[in-house]
Amino acid sequence: MRTLVLADIHSNIDALDAVLIATTGLRIDRAVVLGDLVGYNAAPVEVLRRIAALAPVLTVRGNHDKVCAGLETAMTFNPIARHAIEWTREQLPPDALTYLAGLPQGPLPLGDRVEACHGTPFDEDFYVQDILDASLALEFASAPLCLNAHTHVTAVFRTHGLSVRDETPDVQELSIVEWPQDGRLLVNVGSVGQPRDGDPRAAFGVLDEGAGTIELRRTEYDVRAAQERLFQAGLPPFLAERLGVGA
Repeated sequence: MRTLVLADIHSNIDALDAVLIATTGLRIDRAVVLGDLVGYNAAPVEVLRRIAALAPVLTVRGNHDKVCAGLETAMTFNPIARHAIEWTREQLPPDALTYLAGLPQGPLPLGDRVEACHGTPFDEDFYVQDILDASLALEFASAPLCLNAHTHVTAVFRTHGLSVRDETPDVQELSIVEWPQDGRLLVNVGSVGQPRDGDPRAAFGVLDEGAGTIELRRTEYDVRAAQERLFQAGLPPFLAERLGVGA
C-alpha cells in the first residue's frame, strides 16, 4: 500500500496540481491530508474541489481550517494571516465551510502502525520545532509512526532508547526514511502550498508500507502563477514574496 501524504496546502492550487502531476507513475493507492487545506493563498475553492476529487481516506483539520470555519476566532492569528483567512471565508460557499467545520481533530489512526495529526498527538496546534518538542510528541504517540505537519518544514525525529534524535535528511529530489524496527518515528513531510525551509518547491511524502519506507519528495511548480493569484485577490504582497523564497 502506497499512500500520498499531503500537508499545509493552504489554498495553493498551482502547487497542489504540480504535486499530483508529480505522483504520476509513483503507484499511489490512496491519499491522506494532514490539515490546513485553506489560508494564505488565493485559490481555496479550487483546492477544496481538487481534494474532494482525490477522495483522501483520512483528512485531519488544521488551525486555518478551524478558523475559516468559524470554530475558533481569527484574533489568534497575526494580521496577515487573519486578513487571508477572513478573505478565504468570504470566497467559500456554505457547503465548503460546512465541510471544513466537519473535519476531525487528530490524531487519527491509519491502520495499526500509523497515526496522523496536524500538530502533535497531544495538541493539534502545537509546533514541533526541535528535539524537545519532538520528544514530547513521541511520548504521546500511540503508533510506531506518527505523521504530523503544521510547521511547513520537513522533519524526521526518531527514538533511540530513551533519547530522541533529529534525523531530518537533506532533501533534494528524493530522500527515503526507513520505518522504525523498534521505537517510534515522527515525520513531517513539509508543506505543499507554503514551504518555509528555504526551498520554494512543493513538498510531499509517499508512505510505502510494503517497503517499510517514507519517501520525502519535492517538485517544482509555477510559483509566479500562485503569486499572481495573490496580487489579483488583493492579498498582502508579503504572502507572494515568501512563496518565491520558501520562507
